[in-house]
Amino acid sequence: MQVEFKHQQAAHCENGVASNLLKHQGIEISEPMVFGLGSGLFFVYLPFLKVNFSPAFSYRPMPGWIFKRMAKLLGIKFKRQKFNSPEKAQQTLDKNLTENIPTGLQVGVYGLSYFPEEYRFHFNAHNLVVYGKDDKQYQISDPVMQFPTSLTHKELEKVRFAKGALAPKGHLYYPIYIPEEINWEKAIKKAIKKNCRDMLAPVPIIGVNGMRMVAKNIKKWPKKIGVPKTNHYLGQLIRMQEEIGTGGGGFRFIYAAFLQESAEILKNNKLKELSEEMTQIGDMWRDFAVQIARVYKKRSNQEDVYQYLSDKMLEIADREEAFFKQLKKAV
Repeated sequence: MQVEFKHQQAAHCENGVASNLLKHQGIEISEPMVFGLGSGLFFVYLPFLKVNFSPAFSYRPMPGWIFKRMAKLLGIKFKRQKFNSPEKAQQTLDKNLTENIPTGLQVGVYGLSYFPEEYRFHFNAHNLVVYGKDDKQYQISDPVMQFPTSLTHKELEKVRFAKGALAPKGHLYYPIYIPEEINWEKAIKKAIKKNCRDMLAPVPIIGVNGMRMVAKNIKKWPKKIGVPKTNHYLGQLIRMQEEIGTGGGGFRFIYAAFLQESAEILKNNKLKELSEEMTQIGDMWRDFAVQIARVYKKRSNQEDVYQYLSDKMLEIADREEAFFKQLKKAV
C-alpha cells in the first residue's frame, strides 16, 4: 500500500514535514512560510541546564512548537497520538496508509539507518512522513534527505520508540481539518509580532538579552573555568547553531525568505528591505561560527580571541535588536 505523495527536500525537518503534509492536502505553503508562521526564530541560554557537559543554548523554540503555532494561526487541526504499545502504534499507522493518509512521525535520529553515521546522535525530536508500506519496508519522506528513502519494519519501530529525553512513544500526526479559506495576511502579522516579542523579551536569558549574556560570559570563561572548558562550551554553542537542525545562521536565512514572501502577500516593501537585513545577520552568524571553529581546533591566531568573539556576538545582538524593533513597526 502506497499513497501518491510528493517528496520535497527542506532545510529543517519540522518545517519540511508540515509543508509537505499540507501541500498534499492542496495548501501551497513553503518551508519558510511554515517557519515564519511558527515564529521559529529564537535564542535562549540556560546556564543551569547542562547538555554534553556544557550550558544549554538553543536557537529555536521547543520541538513541535513551530508546527503547533503555524496550525493554530491557519485554523488547521491535526490529530496526534502516542502509544504505550509498538503493536498498537504500527496498527494505527498501517490503518492510515490503507486509507491513503500520509502520516507524520516523531522519531529518534540515532537509529535512522539512511543517515550518515556522523549525523546519527541521540536526539528524539526528528520528524518525517511515512507514505507507504510493503511486506519488508516502509516508504519514508524525510525532508532533510534529497530523495525518498525507506526503513524496515523493525528499524521504524526502533526509532518510533527510542528511549531518553523527548522519547517519541510512537507519536504520529496528520491533518484532519483544513478551513475553506485562510486569512494569510492576519496570520503573518500575528506571527511576526509574536517573534518580535520573543526576541525582545525583557528577560536576561532569552532573545537578544540572552545573546548578550553569552557574549559577556565568553570573555570571562577562560579565567573562570579554564581554556579547555571554555573551548568545549564554544564548541557546543556552534554545534547547536550549525549542526542541530539548521540553527542560528540557517534559521535566519529561512526567516529572510519568509519575510520576502510575506512582503508580496502584504504588499509591504519594508519587509523586503528587512529580509535583506536578516540575510546579512545570518552571514554574521556563519562568520561567527567559523571563528569559533578555528579556536576550537586551535587554528586561530587572533589576538585576545575571547574578547574578539565576545565583541562579535554583542555586535550580532545589537543588529538583531535593531532589526526586530524595525520589524515590529513594519507590521
